Amino acid sequence: MTTGAQTPSHPARPRRSRLRTFLPLGIAAWLVLEIWLLTLVAGASNGLVVFLVLLAGFVLGSIVIKRAGRRAFRRLSEALQQQQSGVMPAAARPNSEGNGLMMLGGLLLMIPGLVSDAVGLLLLLPPVQKAVSRSAERTFERKLREADPGTLGGAFQQARMHRPDGKVVQGEVIRDEPGDTPQEPRPPLTH
Repeated sequence: MTTGAQTPSHPARPRRSRLRTFLPLGIAAWLVLEIWLLTLVAGASNGLVVFLVLLAGFVLGSIVIKRAGRRAFRRLSEALQQQQSGVMPAAARPNSEGNGLMMLGGLLLMIPGLVSDAVGLLLLLPPVQKAVSRSAERTFERKLREADPGTLGGAFQQARMHRPDGKVVQGEVIRDEPGDTPQEPRPPLTH
């Protein structure tokens, strides 16, 4: 049965973000570059040298990750002990922001390839860590300012139930906390 209205020949598709468009291309280009550089090194020397370089990167990366993980766990334990003893934990220490970047550098060292090893080694340098940390913090703050107003907790106050027939039922989340008096049932929400 037709109503006389024209059906669109091509339904409107949501626009893909730049990240979703270019990320697969970037990963493919990175892999091609890594393989090409490894073949150049293998051609200039031999396969054993390439194997030893990749093995050294893996071992160094695992040592860096283990060391950064231990440091982070030790700082967490110290902060918890200070909190339990009633002392407020001290403000962030000058070198406390580098653990995540050190772990990322170690992970990049463990990934086979020369470009990832170079980037991983750069991330182990303290001046580079500080620059990357400041840049990431500024980007995060800018994105937070550009976000729509509202709180994260407010987003969880509305719930949507998807029924098997495809209909969406809107509702409200109600928490019963200990010590609260029981509330009367609320009327159902309507459109």
